[in-house]
Formats: sequence, C-alpha cells, structure tokens
Amino acid sequence: MSKEQEGRPLDEKEEPIKYGDVFNVSGDLASNPITPQDAAMMQTAESMALGQTQKGGPAAVMQSAATRNERAGLVGHLDFSDVAGDQGVNVTEIDVPGRRKITESVAGQVVGKYYVQSAPVEQVAVEVIEQSTITIGEALEASAQSAGNKAVDQSDASAIEAAEVSATGTNVITPGGLAATAQSAATYNARVDRDEDKIKLRDVLTGATSKLPVDKAVTREDAEGVVSAELRNNPNPVTQPGGVAASVAAAARLNESVNV
Repeated sequence: MSKEQEGRPLDEKEEPIKYGDVFNVSGDLASNPITPQDAAMMQTAESMALGQTQKGGPAAVMQSAATRNERAGLVGHLDFSDVAGDQGVNVTEIDVPGRRKITESVAGQVVGKYYVQSAPVEQVAVEVIEQSTITIGEALEASAQSAGNKAVDQSDASAIEAAEVSATGTNVITPGGLAATAQSAATYNARVDRDEDKIKLRDVLTGATSKLPVDKAVTREDAEGVVSAELRNNPNPVTQPGGVAASVAAAARLNESVNV
C-alpha cells in the first residue's frame, strides 16, 4: 500500500468528474456529474450539425469523462444528469466570412466555441438544431458517424429493425432496406473471424434517411423501443456508446427539448 493510500480516510469516496471540472460553467450544472447519456446527446448534436463529432471537442471531452465515471461505478450507463436531462444540449452555428462559428452548450451554458470552414455555397448548411426536430433516419446517420467503425452484430441489427419499424409504422421489413441489410451484415459478421473483414455500421447506416421508405421525428417511445431491442440482443446490459440506441435516445431527448 502506498503512503498516499495509507493516508487516505477509509470513508473517502471517489468523486465523479463533474461539468465544472472540465468546462467553465457555474451553478447547478457545474456540480452535476457527466453521464454517458449526456455525452451521447452531445455526440448526436455535433454529428447532426457538423457531419461528425469533433476531435477534442465538447462531445469527445464529455465521452471521456462519462466513460471514466461509468467504469468507476459512479454513474449508470443510462443516466442523464439532472440539469442536462431537463434542459438538453444545443449546437448552434453562425456564418462569418469563409467560416462558421460553432457554439455548443449544455443546459444553456456554453461549453465550447470554435470555427470550422464553411461548406461550398451550393451545399445547404444545417440550421440551428433547436429550430427543427431530428428524424429517425438522421439519428441513424449520426450513429454511422459516432460509431461507424463498429462491426455490425445482432444487437445492432435488432436496434436498426426497431428503428425502421418505428419510422414506417409497420412490422413489414422492407426487402433490401436498412433492417434487412443490417441483419444480413450481422449474420455475415458472425461467420468472420477478422474484425477488419467485417461489415461496419457506417457501411449500413450511411445515407440512412434516403434508405428509409418513410421517416419521422424521433419520439421517446421510438427511443424506448430501439433501446429495448438493442439490450435484448446484447450479452452486456448496456447500449453501445454512440451506437444506434444511444443516438436514437439522444435524438429523442433533443427533440423533447425543442418542443418544451
């Protein structure tokens, strides 16, 4: 036992990483621990606004902190922090000459500001997230960005099927559609040994919106169905960080914050 361990009180408990530990925020937010679902919301918001999560950006910082907190047993995998869960996250953008100014916030407090190069004029920039709701197809595309390198397994295929069913409103699986493709990918991957030879989420979910015959805004009920499907077919009782269920659940939370 080290001297540091010897000198530590027996009743001292490890503290979770809080928002105030990594961001310049105050009030209730500063004292809230960063949770996996908070990080998933920000990952989805960044992916929707920017096409991908930003290396070293707020979503990456939150994911790192949330992973540490969860591994230490200080927060649950499906937990939301009180403030972020109630007030949500936002990613906004303002066009300036040749660049876009990106501002990311949690519960109304800024956690990141930076600039990215503007898209060509012929491309339509994504509007401020809080002005529109996120569809199931868009949430699936976000998971292709945040967890695209993950090999498709049965839990992913089941979650994608649940998402497609929610979008179309029917239990009939579209031949050659997302759910059918995901199931084929999961079956193929189960027979392949080398991970580099397996079909990845990005291969199935890139352009998901155009692959759905019908799309709709994500609701809490949709998210619950997708999360249940992923967990039901996963030997580990947790959803994949940034994966299908996490992205759909995060989109539902963002949509709820829009409609408040």
